[in-house]
Amino acid sequence: MSAFQWLNEQFDFFGLPVYWSDFLGNILALATVWLALRRSLVAWPVQILGSVLLLVASLNVHLGGNAARQIVIIVSASWGWATWKRSREQEGTINVRWASWRERTVLAAAMVLGTAAFGLVLKGTDASFYPGAPWWMVLADAWIFIGSILAMYSQARRYVEFWFVWLAVDLVGVPLAVHSELYFSGIVYGIFFVMVLLGIRDWAARSTPQEIASPLESAVVVEGREDPRPAGDSGAPSRVRAQDGSGGVSGGR
Repeated sequence: MSAFQWLNEQFDFFGLPVYWSDFLGNILALATVWLALRRSLVAWPVQILGSVLLLVASLNVHLGGNAARQIVIIVSASWGWATWKRSREQEGTINVRWASWRERTVLAAAMVLGTAAFGLVLKGTDASFYPGAPWWMVLADAWIFIGSILAMYSQARRYVEFWFVWLAVDLVGVPLAVHSELYFSGIVYGIFFVMVLLGIRDWAARSTPQEIASPLESAVVVEGREDPRPAGDSGAPSRVRAQDGSGGVSGGR
């Protein structure tokens, strides 16, 4: 235990007191976002280690919701790691896609209902901030927990929308981290904001490619519609198939 006591100690970071656990955990969190942007499997073990460190940091400042969040992230990252690994083995890459409207509706409902329900748990057990903490603080803590779960789920399912969920988490996470004196976390949340915007653009672009199939096939199919030209028409390309919901591209790490 004493070998890791230094993680609970603070150091001066440009005039700000920063816990080593908060600092190192967020460095790994930044690396996780960069690796996720590149669709690398390594993102998952890096995220697990970073979450262990951020769990220590959250317990230092009595952020019950954020601490619970790290535990869930560790479990979810293990599942996501297995999901991405299976996807790459079966498809040769990590394919990404936009969620359907039904899937988006489920995510939105989970955001609202999950935040309200977990906020009641935190408020009833005084597990967030301090006994009698105002509702806005408790709900912010609850949203970061619920939002992180939904982001992890969406990331594992390879939805482009996972970046938008993280964006919503960041918008709450910056002021909450600063208010809790986790200053480095606040700085990192700000960096996350920029990286998330890059992630949205990258995954959105990768979700709508076109794949040219074998020239031995005769029909042209675009968005599921057959071209009426005869099979022997030499002026027609063999087959063009727009990607469906799987939104796959090659080149994944």
